[in-house]
Amino acid sequence: MVAIKNHEAARFLKTANANISAILTYGPDAGMVSERARAAAKCWANLEDPPSEIVRIDDADLEQNPDRLSIELMTVPMFGGRKVILATTGRRLNAKLLKDIVAPGPLPGILVVEGGNLKPTDSLRSVFEKAKHAAAIACYPDEGRDLTALVDDEVKAAGLKIAPEAREYLVAHLGADRALSRGEIAKLVLYCTGRPRIELADVEAIISDASELNIDRIVNAASGGDTATAVRELSRALLAGESAQMIILSLQRHFMRLHRIQAEVSAGRQVADALKSIRPPIHFKQKNAVTAQIRKWSLPDLNRAHQEIGIAARNARRTGARDDLITERLILALSRLAR
Repeated sequence: MVAIKNHEAARFLKTANANISAILTYGPDAGMVSERARAAAKCWANLEDPPSEIVRIDDADLEQNPDRLSIELMTVPMFGGRKVILATTGRRLNAKLLKDIVAPGPLPGILVVEGGNLKPTDSLRSVFEKAKHAAAIACYPDEGRDLTALVDDEVKAAGLKIAPEAREYLVAHLGADRALSRGEIAKLVLYCTGRPRIELADVEAIISDASELNIDRIVNAASGGDTATAVRELSRALLAGESAQMIILSLQRHFMRLHRIQAEVSAGRQVADALKSIRPPIHFKQKNAVTAQIRKWSLPDLNRAHQEIGIAARNARRTGARDDLITERLILALSRLAR
């Protein structure tokens, strides 16, 4: 039984464990689920010399041949070694089929499965977490150090440097999905090709803001006490595919900044000066809204808000499929506190 937490995944994927023959990646970050599954397949394939072939299988492959997955896992490659199968769950490639394959014992080949956002009680997750020869890797949206490391790695690989304030601003506007984050960084790197360093103005000019604006409307309405607008914008964002857990994370970041600013104002500093000192810098479009919120929220109320957000973040990660309801309740609670 190997349950790999989100922060342990990078270390786990650096060195393949030959005793592990079945790996599941799961979580709300679809881009990371796919990325870590591919990384696992490549890592385990490299256990062999020459490296094993990687075969991709999904629901469409099982339509004509329901036993395709089992057959592939038992087939010995022409040049020896263990075949690596990279699969994606679906209608046919489901928990029942995978349990019959994984539960009996170690597999002749290597099976890597991309799952969805699975709850702790989900049967598929249970199959991989209970088997001694299997591992289940959690994939949650990047935060803090993970995002900073991702930015630094991508920028370094492109032969560029990035200014500290530009990195802070970029990190603050990434994280909903690993694939989307890489895409945004790739656009930024392309935009800055030929320059010695990426500056804050470059990040502001190139980073997509459609998703950011949707979430900003939710955050500003909730922290401004406009319950109706906050709930309406939340519904729109969720229907558009936004991650409920990313919205909670955005609320957490926003209220942490409000707390830092309010602490300085309470200590005697002018609001305008406190806003200028905050890092990453507040976007000019947000300054009026943040100024109004600082005048509305006291430090004790901000402490209560942090408690509500922390509880919601923990519950959302535990329950998975109900994170939309948890987010809505959080927004209602914050709106009440604002009023």
